[in-house]
Amino acid sequence: MNFRVLWDQVEPCPYRDGERARLPLRLPMGPLTPTQFDRCLAEGDRRSGRMLYRTACPSCQGCEPLRVPVREFVPSKSQRRAWRRNCDDVRLVVGPPEIDDARLALFNRHKLERGLSASGEPLTATAYLAWLVQTCVDTREFRYLVDDRLVAVSVLDIGQTSVSSVYHYFDPAEERRSLGVFSALAEIAWAAAQGYDWYYLGFYVWDCANLRYKADYRPHERRVGGHWTRFD
Repeated sequence: MNFRVLWDQVEPCPYRDGERARLPLRLPMGPLTPTQFDRCLAEGDRRSGRMLYRTACPSCQGCEPLRVPVREFVPSKSQRRAWRRNCDDVRLVVGPPEIDDARLALFNRHKLERGLSASGEPLTATAYLAWLVQTCVDTREFRYLVDDRLVAVSVLDIGQTSVSSVYHYFDPAEERRSLGVFSALAEIAWAAAQGYDWYYLGFYVWDCANLRYKADYRPHERRVGGHWTRFD
């Protein structure tokens, strides 16, 4: 695999106050095969648009890539409650990633109403397209609907043996449903049914509230010091 580095700067960490982050963006010279993408995921890579990145921070190793062995996964009691809360009326549709007014409006409601935007500004259609729709791998969109109303969207990347969660957003008015938990359970079940081995959940950071929840999916493995370590 050949890559061209497009961005490599030290900047404020998005996950830990006071830390400095380095996340070089690398552009592959062509689409990645599923096997190549599996290798990148196993080495700690994430995708953003047509580029990949992994942490190379100067003074911190707090970000730990986390993956779930889908056929061994056992949901917790609270996760089973989230499943029961949604399984009767939420419908899943899998297709290619898309951008339209409904998706963009839902994304920005989730980002702004839940205080997840650093700038406080809505994401533009151009930025959404460049981040979540344009890709260098096989990417799918998981749409969650109640009747015909869009209530949540997940964007996932697909390798030969792996499925990687890129981003998930949901209708803040449906917060009581725990759609984030339900979607992860649905995607783990889908990955197992399709014969995949791993469901990658992105970075786990123990002292970041927005990322700490990922450790609730057990058993899982975390890449610690360059090695995958199992946590039961």
